[in-house]
Amino acid sequence: MDGHTHRRHGSRHRSWCCTFNAPPPSPENPHLSQHYRTNNNNCKTKLGPQKPDSLSKLTTSISVPNSPQSSKSELSLVGRMDPRRILSPGRVSPIDHTDSLEEDRHSSHATPSAAAVDSLPRSRSRSFRPKIESPDTHSSLDPSRVEGEIGGAYDVRLNLKRKNGGVMVLELSSSVLASNSEVFAGLIAGSAGKKMYRIEVPEVENLGVFKETIELMFEEDIAKRLVKIGVNRAIDILEVSAGIMFRRGVSSCLKYLEAVPWTEEEEEKLRSLFTRFKFDEATSRDMLARLHSQQSTGTLQNLARHLVSSITTCSDATARNELKSLVKGLLCKSSVYEKEQPDINKEDFYAVCQSCMSELHNLFEEASDAIPHERMTRKEMGKPLIARISKQVDNINFLLEILLDRQMAEEFVDLWVNQGNLLKLHERASPMVRYELSRVSAILFIAMGTRKLHCCSEARSGLLQAWFGPMLLDFGWLQRCRKGLDMKALEEAMGQTLLTLPLKQQYVLFMEWFRCFSRNGSECPNLSKAFQIWWRRSFLRGSETHAVESR
Repeated sequence: MDGHTHRRHGSRHRSWCCTFNAPPPSPENPHLSQHYRTNNNNCKTKLGPQKPDSLSKLTTSISVPNSPQSSKSELSLVGRMDPRRILSPGRVSPIDHTDSLEEDRHSSHATPSAAAVDSLPRSRSRSFRPKIESPDTHSSLDPSRVEGEIGGAYDVRLNLKRKNGGVMVLELSSSVLASNSEVFAGLIAGSAGKKMYRIEVPEVENLGVFKETIELMFEEDIAKRLVKIGVNRAIDILEVSAGIMFRRGVSSCLKYLEAVPWTEEEEEKLRSLFTRFKFDEATSRDMLARLHSQQSTGTLQNLARHLVSSITTCSDATARNELKSLVKGLLCKSSVYEKEQPDINKEDFYAVCQSCMSELHNLFEEASDAIPHERMTRKEMGKPLIARISKQVDNINFLLEILLDRQMAEEFVDLWVNQGNLLKLHERASPMVRYELSRVSAILFIAMGTRKLHCCSEARSGLLQAWFGPMLLDFGWLQRCRKGLDMKALEEAMGQTLLTLPLKQQYVLFMEWFRCFSRNGSECPNLSKAFQIWWRRSFLRGSETHAVESR
């Protein structure tokens, strides 16, 4: 009984089929042969095309170069096939004598074979034979009639050996292989005159991918087939095609892959493939343009500044917040793009920071009625003052977070300490708007208290002397309008930052806090824990140390 599976491509017909006949007696598996005779004498299975996994190596018994995944690049010569390898396409188990090759091949013309790779035991092989089509009429010819009339159309036996066990045998036409693959053409030409060419490909990681690549040699329109196969499989086929120098397959795969979107995983596979193979420039130019950017580092730095500047001037709040999240994820070192991100220009970021601070200064002048009404533009007058101040503070904190992540925020501390005019305007401004300035100070305190920002003693002392008092005044408003600020973390960080100063300076600032807390209670940060540490260090431990020194 025969089993056939037919597939239609345009007007062409091909079939790959597989039969499981009873294996002949084998000295290695006598019980297996007897079992098949008794139980599977009349068993026959139809199987369609198989779905491959991935490909690793490619070598041949005559001499075929290693596969794309192999680290070897030279040609290797492997001996002739083991006499116990399958020599009959219609049988599934090994036979023990090579003299029966021609007899078995003629007896199995009506039962060419094809089967699923992974479903068979590793000790078995499978044989495949495509239908040959007439070059003039494109009509399928019967394999037995063609073989008899033109003297062995199936004159190549391609033995694929999987890396972890299992064998697939493809019976093919030498003219098809030679006309499509330069590697197989060289092997066949070097063994001219033989009735049957035997080529072995050992250590193949994915038999199905290799088989599907060979099938494409019989296709007139490879592109249509690739559309059905999909991107991930097409990349695997491109790898095999490059290994066996199947140029028509390589060209078709590259054209298809260039025209479709990729996932990140597929893009990484293509990058890896292009590092191991050099493709024709004319064919792969468009692919390389998608994989590799030709932009210089300076261009990328200018782009980063342009993006940041555009965000700080964006008028739509929703779009601005969305873009902040996007750009922050791209520029921060903790992002998923850390490996390929370029260095940013610190001067560019500080220039944008200075621009935002100048705008913030103007807004506080307006809040203090220090700016003439006629100097305000219509656009500025159309939005509430509080919203405009909040926008600039958000912009400054956005830039500060990127600088902190890049460990470039030390100069920002000096910049913020030197905002003497803002401090004066803070004293005259309404509590409803002045607390916005303390939001910037809060980010700096938290960064110092959590050891993310490392500054010299003078910078820390200057920051606390300038902005510690305003923070005590604004803490109640910060609690009511947190805007994402962690108040517990702020209280802890303020105490830890105070404890980094010399003890004499700690005394002045802790006394200021004590007086404020005694008057305002919960409207003031609770630094009790840090105060206790300062007290112990200043008096108790100091007395103990003095007593030890005296003794």
